Amino acid sequence: MIKKHAGETWKALQFSGWRELRKKYAVSSQGRVASYNSDILEDGKLLNGSLTTGYRSLNLHRPNSKGTIYIHREVAKIFCKKASPKSRFVIHVNHNKLDNRSSNLKWATSDEVAKHQQKSPAKIAYKKVQASRTVGLKLNAVQVKSIKKMLENPKRKVTYRQLAGKYGVSEMTLYRIRSGENWGRI
Repeated sequence: MIKKHAGETWKALQFSGWRELRKKYAVSSQGRVASYNSDILEDGKLLNGSLTTGYRSLNLHRPNSKGTIYIHREVAKIFCKKASPKSRFVIHVNHNKLDNRSSNLKWATSDEVAKHQQKSPAKIAYKKVQASRTVGLKLNAVQVKSIKKMLENPKRKVTYRQLAGKYGVSEMTLYRIRSGENWGRI
């Protein structure tokens, strides 16, 4: 038996292969998931699921289909309206992957997801740690300044490959230095 929370709505999950399963499944607007036989509130059982790359998921063995169902995606499909057909991804507004309430979920485009991730507290903390890191780096600040000066020179004769060989880094590292993705503080 499941106790309904105030303002909570339960809706049945319908995914490929759901009819072949012994039990039925439902999600709530509060992000909870349950299995049941006939009535969700009478004979339902709340499920925790498992964590897959930090997201709550259910692993169901369905015929001719992948077993993993991500709870946040299912809640969004049922309770959240898509802003446009290009919105194919679901983001957690508060950056907490375990908070699957419909009010915390939003459909987003690829660009919106990228912008949203940059505002994540974990991403900001990581950037702060990386900016103050001194151990384990192939380059130092003096070398990076020299590289930036060479890359900004319009009359430069040295190629990215030659420059990468000189400093013992990849060409991609040089592109990232030029764009500011790496060593942006210098």
